Amino acid sequence: MRITPLVATLFFLLLSINHCVIAAPGQFSEIDILRGWSITDAAGAGLSRTRLHQMEAAVRSGEFTKITSILIARDGKLVYEHYFDGDFGTLRNTRSATKTVAGILVGLAIDRKFIGDAQSTVMSFLPHITTVNHADPRKEKITIEDFLTMSSLLECDDWNQFSSGNEERMYLVENYVQFTLGLPIKGFPAWATKPEDSPYKRSFSYCTAGVVTLGAVLEQATKTKVAEFAQRNLFDPLEIKSVEWQYTPTGLAMTGGGLNMRSADLLKLAQLYLNAGQWQGKQIISSEWVKTSTSAHVQIDDEMTYGYLWWLKSFSDNKKDYNAFYMSGNGGNKVVALPDLNMAIVITSTNYNTRGMHEQTDRLITEYILPSRVN
Repeated sequence: MRITPLVATLFFLLLSINHCVIAAPGQFSEIDILRGWSITDAAGAGLSRTRLHQMEAAVRSGEFTKITSILIARDGKLVYEHYFDGDFGTLRNTRSATKTVAGILVGLAIDRKFIGDAQSTVMSFLPHITTVNHADPRKEKITIEDFLTMSSLLECDDWNQFSSGNEERMYLVENYVQFTLGLPIKGFPAWATKPEDSPYKRSFSYCTAGVVTLGAVLEQATKTKVAEFAQRNLFDPLEIKSVEWQYTPTGLAMTGGGLNMRSADLLKLAQLYLNAGQWQGKQIISSEWVKTSTSAHVQIDDEMTYGYLWWLKSFSDNKKDYNAFYMSGNGGNKVVALPDLNMAIVITSTNYNTRGMHEQTDRLITEYILPSRVN
């Protein structure tokens, strides 16, 4: 349906009658009224318009490069929406930020009894993968949780160019799942901390291949293509209609990253988890899965831990630290949930493979968005 100025005005009037505080016309995309977001202006949400305008000016000046959109929700309402490239309908490639979607889908499959729990073994769903290199009985014990927490015993590390499981090697072969399960078991030299000596008894190594394999597990468990399962169980209930999956050479949806989504729809994922799995009063995913997913399961470094494909750390406004769980992807893309503030933030960017890309995004949060709070 084409949203005409008259239709948009009628929606604004209707929301006003229902005692919603509405932003000035044009500040928000009219179509968001039809997509489930209640909206209010920044001041109504306790944010300084002046500080947010200063953020926009800093982006336009080039102090922050290749930022494409910034959106903020507070108390479940969309309060700020600005596009520096494209518009509300533009699909954003947030790269590995959408790995987290795979974790949400696993939770939905467990909720719906297609999978027993996160301790279920990966190989029990993939018995047809028979020609596995580096045969080892320990592979039979690799669990779904091991891939959700990036802590399986497979030698797979995207942050190490010499790793057998580095994602760049995976992209050279046809069957990504076979590649993953054919990896050797990692070794721990004398200077490396073994899992049993680590916090949470796990050793983190960033592994895209493992998350891709979770897509295969989902398809085998649900007997449904990943894209179809996601649309029916996650996107439709959130009124998300516009997504674009990438696929591996064998036709498996690429759950390791690259799912294209609108910025406002990415924001819904953070809000869903802030709402303990509810959207518009309806329970989409269990609160138990939300709590478990956003709890620490493995230590990354002194400042950061990891849940079930959610990053966990705090952001500071130089006065106070605020715990957060968030999605993160190449380019500096972030979808952030701050439970103490009941705030969700989306920042999309195309600073792919550049030094300081994540630090730049963090600065927008710590120097502008958090300090914009007046209450």
